[in-house]
Amino acid sequence: MFTGIIQTIGTIQAAQRRGPDMTMIVEPGGLDHDAIQVGDSVSVNGVCLTVVSLADARLAFDLSAETISRSTFAHLQKGVNVNLELALLPTTRLGGHIVTGHVDGLGELIAHQRVGGSVEMGFRVPVDLSPFIAAKGSICIDGVSLTVNHVAGDVFDVNIVPHTLQQTTLGAFVIGQQVHIEVDLIARYVARLMSVGGAHNTGALKKALLAERGFLRVEDQE
Repeated sequence: MFTGIIQTIGTIQAAQRRGPDMTMIVEPGGLDHDAIQVGDSVSVNGVCLTVVSLADARLAFDLSAETISRSTFAHLQKGVNVNLELALLPTTRLGGHIVTGHVDGLGELIAHQRVGGSVEMGFRVPVDLSPFIAAKGSICIDGVSLTVNHVAGDVFDVNIVPHTLQQTTLGAFVIGQQVHIEVDLIARYVARLMSVGGAHNTGALKKALLAERGFLRVEDQE
């Protein structure tokens, strides 16, 4: 689990294809590599990967064909910067939101404009992800925890403050760039509760449960 608060920017040193799989070598930037062990989880541009070896202060990760097919990693080359975050500890401040590192899909940057010292970015996502995105809710973009400003269909926008622009790769984003999108974990389970069928009056039970937890208004139950 992660928080979406990026700790450093790392750099791809190698991306070696091995049939359908890949081994990726990352220079860990400002991470304390002495505190990292083989088997540790690291968020790389929002994707949870496992450290398989440590050599010359570099981290090696094995990527399966499944991970490659659902991410932008197939197109990464040596020298590309990536956002890095170590898995959270029980004592970690949850400064962002709960991030699993399990990417739901790819989004595309379609708008980019300066607003004072910040940058407002608009992204288009696959239609099947749009119901999980809500104004003032949380979204994870390339591993960065952000707050959604507005949503219209399959497009949403976020505001990136100067600190985030400087401390992550978001400051280098260009129109047309594809990014990793992870929707809020709670939204996933609410959608699951609403979709599960069964023979035990689950529709009424689901609505009652959601209303009890504050996810539905009284008028929405009718």
